[in-house]
Amino acid sequence: MLQKLSIRNYALIDSVELELEKGLNIVTGETGAGKSIMLGALSLILGQRAETKYFFNQAKKCVIEGTFKLNENSQHLFLEHDLDYQEESILRREISIDGKSRAFINDTPVTLSVMKQVGEKLIDIHSQHATQEVSDPAFQLSIVDTLANHMPLLSEYRQKFHTYRKLSKQLSTMQAAADEARTKQDYEQFLFNELEAANLQADEQELLETELEALNNSESIKRSLVNSYALLSEQEVAVLPMLKEVVSQLNSVEKYNPAYESLNERLRSALIDLKDVSEELMALEESVIFSVSRVDEINSRLDMIYALEQKHRVKTVEELIEIRETLSDSLGRLLSGDEEIEKLQKTLEAQRAELEKKADKLSQNRMKSIKSSEKQIDEILMQVGMPNAKIHLEQTVLSDFGKDGKDQIALLFSANAGQAPAPVGKIASGGELSRLMLAIKSIMAKHTALPTLIFDEIDTGISGETALRVGDVIGHLEKNMQVLCITHLPQIASKGQAHYFVYKHEAKDKTTTGIRRLSAPERIDAIAEMLSGKNPGSSALENAKDLLGYKNE
Repeated sequence: MLQKLSIRNYALIDSVELELEKGLNIVTGETGAGKSIMLGALSLILGQRAETKYFFNQAKKCVIEGTFKLNENSQHLFLEHDLDYQEESILRREISIDGKSRAFINDTPVTLSVMKQVGEKLIDIHSQHATQEVSDPAFQLSIVDTLANHMPLLSEYRQKFHTYRKLSKQLSTMQAAADEARTKQDYEQFLFNELEAANLQADEQELLETELEALNNSESIKRSLVNSYALLSEQEVAVLPMLKEVVSQLNSVEKYNPAYESLNERLRSALIDLKDVSEELMALEESVIFSVSRVDEINSRLDMIYALEQKHRVKTVEELIEIRETLSDSLGRLLSGDEEIEKLQKTLEAQRAELEKKADKLSQNRMKSIKSSEKQIDEILMQVGMPNAKIHLEQTVLSDFGKDGKDQIALLFSANAGQAPAPVGKIASGGELSRLMLAIKSIMAKHTALPTLIFDEIDTGISGETALRVGDVIGHLEKNMQVLCITHLPQIASKGQAHYFVYKHEAKDKTTTGIRRLSAPERIDAIAEMLSGKNPGSSALENAKDLLGYKNE
């Protein structure tokens, strides 16, 4: 229900705070006083477009805020739009002076479309010209659902369908990614196989390039090693023989001076080292062997490495090894992804089977409730002065299910005897439509908590006994839901639990609209004026008391 409505800087309203009651709230006032302004403000939190030319003060922003007390039946609205559900929720609309609009639900920014979808489920404004809701397939289905009294089943179905749809989107995303990966799989597998067959090793390129350079220069290396050995050992003036002679000369004098002995010891050590160097030079020279086959082998291996580096646009073997590992991971993920897709498909199949069962049960319940629903609505239509009106609820079971199951419901209407039922939006007049909606909502209200229902001048075209009957039906609605009724008829106005009066106030060459709740004595005067005009007489006042049930006052 709508607990509070705050309107700031809209049309002729500077600032209004309106607290509403749970049952029937009546709104009356003089023609042109601004009753429709309140509906215009409410329409803004239903997602309607706004224009700054309707601002009371062009220098300030317009703010419309509605505070709603909700029940768990409204949770699915918030779930569908990923909004946090709160038992007391606030819808707020702000329009700045430059015309930019912002919408909030519980302080979470939302699009105008989301606000419209949520708001229209919380406030139902119905005027004599409004055909959109009664022609809406979703509303027509909700009539049958409400009277079938299977809301717990429908709520459970919707939650499971929401989960199913979410998993279906996830599966589609995974399949698309897998399909894209498969288009590259063959090529990636080829690249991986090529790198795997290459059996690349870290530092391999540097080692091979060094070895190849040595092989290509083996002749000069061998010559240098041979000459070095000769200089140390084989020439007439070779280093080792000369060094041996020096050691021999010092052997004969080292006993005369410790310094001689020390120098000679160092020479003997150097002689040993040089002998080792000479032997290693000879061994290295013998190991230097030029091999044409080895050169070809290295060149072939390096050519393969260079080709792979060019192909993958890298410069080192280490980078090629990293690419090989990345390809391996990618191919592994594809295999793993296929397993996940298969697992998710099985989960969805199980959920689909469960949804099918629940959808079939919903269809059965709806089929059983249709005749009873038609009869109940027809009885209310008779009460409100339409004795020959009939409705027909036509059920179509679809092959696949949606968010509410498999069914479509079409509401067909006939206002007169002998008239074939036809789609209600095409044949019902404004007055007939208003009373039809009243009949439907009064029946639905007995079974579930409907959104706040607003009737804008539902009394158009009726009077006398019919007005009393319409007032009785509206009066009964307050037992099950919140109703806000804008009316000119005293028979209807007298049924309200709370009565609000819209008035104009002129001060300093400026006109403002206000609204206030009437006290019991003020209600008597207001109803009497609706009966007989300004300055009502005693009979009008007594009639007003009678309508209000104040007979003893």
